[in-house]
Amino acid sequence: MIFNFKFGRKPRQRRETNALSDLKVGERAIVGEMELAPSLAEHLMNLGLVPGFEVTVARACPGGDPRVYRVEGTEIAMRRDLSRHIHVHLLGAPAFGD
Repeated sequence: MIFNFKFGRKPRQRRETNALSDLKVGERAIVGEMELAPSLAEHLMNLGLVPGFEVTVARACPGGDPRVYRVEGTEIAMRRDLSRHIHVHLLGAPAFGD
């Protein structure tokens, strides 16, 4: 009988983010697929939210909705019901003091 115990190790907290709305303030990600109507997706791309670009959660309102996202120097305020349809790939947590 073989036992695989992990003594003294804590399980890694790896958080896979699939939606832009899942990010916390200060986190960065790469914009991926948008599951939106073509006209709405085109409007967001005109504002700078283009797949492949880096997006940062700049700040959030006291209730958490809407949030302000920063992309290529542009700040875009977006509600959670819209941002949950935008898929992202998490880059990492912010450095201390950012």
